[in-house]
Amino acid sequence: MYDHKKIEEKWQKKWAGSKIYSPDLDKAKKPFYNLMMFPYPSAEGLHVGNMYAFVHSDCLGRFKRLEGYDVFEPIGLDGFGIHSENYAIKIGEHIRDVSRRTEKHFYQQLHMIGNQYDWTRTVETYKEDYYKWTQWLFLKMHKKGLAYRKKAPVNWCLSCKTVLSDEQVISGKCERCGTQVVKKQMAQWFFGITKYAKRLLKNLNWIDWTEEVKLGQKNWIGQSQGALIDFPVLESKKKIRVFTTRPDTVFGATYLVLAPEMAEELDLSRVSNQAQVKKYISRSKKKTEQQRLEEKREKTGVELRGLQAVNPLNNEKIPVWIADYALKEYGTGAIMAVPAHDGRDFEFAKKYGLEIKCVVDPSEYRLVAKVPSEDFQEIVEEILKGKKCYEYKGRAINSGLINGLETKQAIRKIIKYLEKNKLGRRATTYKLRDWCVSRQRYWGPPIPMIECEECGWVPVKEKDLPVRLPDMDSFHPDGSGKGPLNKVADFVKTKCPKCGGAARRETDVSDPFVDSSWYFFRYLNTNDDKQPLNKSRMKKWMPVDLYFGGKEHAVLHLLYARFVTMVLKDLGYIDFEEPFSKFFGHGLIVKDGAKMSKSKGNIVNPDEYIERFGADSVRLYLMFLGDARQGGDWKDAGMAGMFRFVKRLWRLYENDVNALSLTRKKIKGAEKGDLEKTGIRKLHSTIKKVTRDLNRMSFNTAIARIMELVNWLGREKSNLSPDFNNRARKILAVLISPFAPYLGEEFWQKTGGRESVFKEKWPEFKEELARKKEIELVIQVNGKLRLKILTGVNITAQEARKKALEQERIKELIADKKIKKVIFVKGRLINIVI
Repeated sequence: MYDHKKIEEKWQKKWAGSKIYSPDLDKAKKPFYNLMMFPYPSAEGLHVGNMYAFVHSDCLGRFKRLEGYDVFEPIGLDGFGIHSENYAIKIGEHIRDVSRRTEKHFYQQLHMIGNQYDWTRTVETYKEDYYKWTQWLFLKMHKKGLAYRKKAPVNWCLSCKTVLSDEQVISGKCERCGTQVVKKQMAQWFFGITKYAKRLLKNLNWIDWTEEVKLGQKNWIGQSQGALIDFPVLESKKKIRVFTTRPDTVFGATYLVLAPEMAEELDLSRVSNQAQVKKYISRSKKKTEQQRLEEKREKTGVELRGLQAVNPLNNEKIPVWIADYALKEYGTGAIMAVPAHDGRDFEFAKKYGLEIKCVVDPSEYRLVAKVPSEDFQEIVEEILKGKKCYEYKGRAINSGLINGLETKQAIRKIIKYLEKNKLGRRATTYKLRDWCVSRQRYWGPPIPMIECEECGWVPVKEKDLPVRLPDMDSFHPDGSGKGPLNKVADFVKTKCPKCGGAARRETDVSDPFVDSSWYFFRYLNTNDDKQPLNKSRMKKWMPVDLYFGGKEHAVLHLLYARFVTMVLKDLGYIDFEEPFSKFFGHGLIVKDGAKMSKSKGNIVNPDEYIERFGADSVRLYLMFLGDARQGGDWKDAGMAGMFRFVKRLWRLYENDVNALSLTRKKIKGAEKGDLEKTGIRKLHSTIKKVTRDLNRMSFNTAIARIMELVNWLGREKSNLSPDFNNRARKILAVLISPFAPYLGEEFWQKTGGRESVFKEKWPEFKEELARKKEIELVIQVNGKLRLKILTGVNITAQEARKKALEQERIKELIADKKIKKVIFVKGRLINIVI
């Protein structure tokens, strides 16, 4: 009888006692760093979505171990941050107590699922021996000029009462609590990730990552190539600099648009409608970036009356407007509006009655927009008259020195002219902005900076790390713009590290994404309190060989981790600049076609299913659901079906193979030989296919191959020799072990294995034995199955007919009857109709 509880407890104890999953990091000869994305320990515990990701990652790691690699598979908890803190506030407990409890529960669950974690090297971000080095990283950033403080409009969550980075705002709402985000002007600490934009983008061309994730990062970095053009302000020495990707359309620029914040940098004394302008600026500042960029929203703006600019290419005077669809942080914060060839500018110009001048020949419109020929001429006329917008490429018209040139040629020539006449230059800009790392909360690493009236902002000395997070009875944020630490006088008051005078500590903590941006380095040096990184281990084990995680983290954790790795390389701590050799992005798991949520009551708690069916059954089902890249749909009926398969698998090992021979049917020697030949081919074919599927991380199809073998062995085991049965069961024990490690160990022991199955080698296959040389040809008479015989793979219709008619059983059925016709399906069957 399959007693999964007894088996799981037995092997958990053996694994812990032998430390089989704790490799010698210094002596490993064939290292393979297998890592699952840092889990956040939710108070509810491990959910099935976590387990879905963990078991796929572990399966691949176990396969690599069996291939002879020294596999390092560590685990830890990303426990700092708003989510944990908000939960503690909600239930009325202190966050430290909640974290201790959730850590214990989460680790208990992780032990249950059977992953090969190295439990001697865990890290938890909220413990001093870890966040000391997160603070060290901040100091290194500051010393390199990458950590700086400035006043800026930031994203503010009214519910969480803290600043959010741009990446943490989804459709204008806080990614943690869903509250509408507002803009707030505050002094914050930033990391200068924009200085690395070019490298971050360039490396995406060669890193082995899921394409969807690479595309997400490319779009977020948002490289744009074009030109900077200076528009002089009439009767002033000032110039308004714009960035455009289409400098060939400059002759069609009929007005300028400034981000409302930019207007404050201009001399507004000549503007006659100052009150209207200031009111619009104030209103715009309250809107989030997403609100301002919403395409369907009606465009609004205010003209700066009394202020005009000059188009440097044709010397025409053009009006200057402010509009909230222009953002200060994008490009230069100023737009060269060409309404004939830009949809937003066109909509704005039509609303406010501004000039629309066509400067790109729309005659190619029919090709790019697939316009019916009968409508084409009418549409072209509308574009030329400014009644329609044309946003495609084409020959320049009404454009002076570039008339008649195609877009690419026109861009090259106009940039050359701008540079020669000092009117502008070629430029590349990025949508990416610097990373705001300040958080006005309690549960995080205090930012290691001190403010002195004499010296300004001064970094804490490295020898004084960590800056300990003080205990607070009431750690609730108050929305004042200051973190809760501001209330702890003993923490705030300190001495300046530079002059020794009275000073104040920074009371913000750092973004939890800083914690998770470098944890994969610390796993390799957890027991060293003198240095964060071990250089020799970095050379041996890094970059991470396989990083397994959610695609949804493309522009948060994954981008930040790449940035921090590049910085550490530049600082000389490592000799590589990409942290993960391969990233595999998995999909999401749903239940019965719907996304899991508490409100729907369809959350799957793996504890319940492990209790009922065993960890191996749950592991197998999660990996069998479908392509891991796409995710899967959990159905209880499917889980029950997988459990039936596991019991079938168990029955193969219940009886002694010698006892099976007593129940064997009396079959002829030739048939026995044919059967074992088929068995040998099935074994080699299964090894080949499972090996191939695991290498391409097609876990579901690998399990399907094993199921086919199990089903065949289950049918034929009593007809096979003890030697063959035992050999097949040994191979099967190894094949199943990455997917179902408890069963793999138990089966290996049952077939005579003395040590762990994970000290064995992955079975090899021979191509010639795996190849199908023979097929089982079905012989039907009048459509009914009468016989199956082994024949060559390439048997012809004529040969099949001859073979069929030679069989004694078929001769008896046909006797002296006339054969009306013969139907032959190559590789499958022959049907004799009489």
